[in-house]
Amino acid sequence: MAEVTAQMVKELRERTGAGFLDCKKALEEANGNMEEAILILRKKGLAKAEKKVGRQTADGLIGSYVHAGGKIGVLVEVNCETDFVARTEDFQNLVKEIAMQIAAMNPKYISPEDVPTEVLEREKEILREQVIRTGKSGPVVEKIVEGKLKKFFEENCLLEQPYIRDPNLTVKELIAQAVAKLGENIRVRRFVRFQLNEPLE
Repeated sequence: MAEVTAQMVKELRERTGAGFLDCKKALEEANGNMEEAILILRKKGLAKAEKKVGRQTADGLIGSYVHAGGKIGVLVEVNCETDFVARTEDFQNLVKEIAMQIAAMNPKYISPEDVPTEVLEREKEILREQVIRTGKSGPVVEKIVEGKLKKFFEENCLLEQPYIRDPNLTVKELIAQAVAKLGENIRVRRFVRFQLNEPLE
């Protein structure tokens, strides 16, 4: 078994934001493999986060971000459970990161559940026709459509998007890490993104 050094634990803590003991255990479990340890912590973080999902989020912050010399602006409301967590640097940084993500990636919705039924059905129809045109038929068409729909969600839903600073992480996983670290349920409630001279809907 590989020796887990204090330097390795420090590096893992810097990369994941997890606690000292959690990092040490993950490295021991991964036999000193840093990437494997990150994966273990991510899975544990998601498991911890899932336990907190139902809890009420009555506090939080409204964050803003202005980019490209004032050409793009974002306002986002991120909720947590208490004012205490809302005032922490970790939570404030998370809100800022989410606002920057929205500015950079221009999501239309928060999660797949927020996509209106008519939009989803129209998208499925377009994808179905594209697949049929390639000569495919039967059950294979629906399978391909489901795969392409996943891509649609990744492009259009904030929580499914790859995080701009680490494409191996989704925004949902980034939030789950914060939930595990801060010990409170966290959710993105709403956001608005303005781009100079964009057409009004």
